[in-house]
Amino acid sequence: MRKMRFLLLLVVISVALTAGFAQAQSPTVIKIASQTPLSGPQSVLGISMRNAVELAIEQLSGPLAELGYTIEYVPFDDQATPAVGVSNAQIIVNDPAIMGVIGHLNSGVAIPASEVYNDNNLVMISPANTNPLITDRGLPTVNRVCGRDDLQGPTGARFVAEELGVETVYILHDTTAYGQGVAEFFRQEAEALGLTVLGFEGTEEMSNFDGILQPILAQEPEAIYFGGIYSQMGVFLRQARAAGFDGYFVGPDGTDSSEFAELAGDAAIGTYYTSVAGPASIYPNAAQFIEDYTARFEVPPQPFAAQSYDATAILLLAIEKVVADGTAPTREAIAEAVRATEGYEGLTGTITFDDNGDPEVGLYYVLRVVSADPAEWSNNELLATLEIPSPLMMAGM
Repeated sequence: MRKMRFLLLLVVISVALTAGFAQAQSPTVIKIASQTPLSGPQSVLGISMRNAVELAIEQLSGPLAELGYTIEYVPFDDQATPAVGVSNAQIIVNDPAIMGVIGHLNSGVAIPASEVYNDNNLVMISPANTNPLITDRGLPTVNRVCGRDDLQGPTGARFVAEELGVETVYILHDTTAYGQGVAEFFRQEAEALGLTVLGFEGTEEMSNFDGILQPILAQEPEAIYFGGIYSQMGVFLRQARAAGFDGYFVGPDGTDSSEFAELAGDAAIGTYYTSVAGPASIYPNAAQFIEDYTARFEVPPQPFAAQSYDATAILLLAIEKVVADGTAPTREAIAEAVRATEGYEGLTGTITFDDNGDPEVGLYYVLRVVSADPAEWSNNELLATLEIPSPLMMAGM
């Protein structure tokens, strides 16, 4: 009996030691979170951004696996709503395994959510947020790989004045931090260039724009500029054309989704828009990404997908640099490594962050919609590409 108990004890000890050894040898888990709208009218872009993050982790986390780390992806649906984004941010920062966030799509969501990240030393890299306040607050954890509205808005105004020859414009916006912000920057530059701004109006209307359109049409503007998102602008433009508006329609990068063509139909053809992203097809380094993305998700990438891939790649490289010498990763160290990014050769160009977390040189595009077919969105006509230094870099110059 004693011998049997002794043998049983040896078995228990052996099992315990084996389990402990396996646990000691198992890879350490690092999580990467994202926040984008995965439901609702803006989910077309949000889902594409999520997919690109997932693809980047699948393709680029090999070096971290060799160092003994497993990267897990935890996407969150911010529903393009500030309250939801902040609530999700609280959940994210309370998971100690999460070492970085890729997001958001909407600046109005990113600004309050990033305060939560920053209070907890959690780095955020945005593929799409363009409001100046994203980085002008000087938060050490907040970065973006795209341009800014105080440069995008004026780019649109100069195009309208100098290339389209417009003298009168009516400006609408959607009242969000993004839409109103880019519209205000457009207005400032338009007035500086001598354009007559017939009106500047915010609206949250999403379906019936008749009450807004009639006063606008009575003033006969040569162009309408709408600072907003495709889910609202597409419906507005269709109704504006049906009501008799035959002038130019111009928008910012919130226009940039195949869903705009779906909603506006034939009215979309001939629309002009600026973008800090543009179709992935305009980037020479993105050809393989487009092929891989389409094969993996059975649809082509939407705008900001390539930027999401680059943002994720920068985060993975930062984590790799922190743990390469055997150092346990911390949020503070990863945030510092991200901000120190210099000369990263991504899908969308070379990225170096300035001291505020902006790319030192931002890319800005002017495009023209050529088809009402959403499948042809990536073939929109590229009219101009501009490389503009960040405000911090311009001040240094």
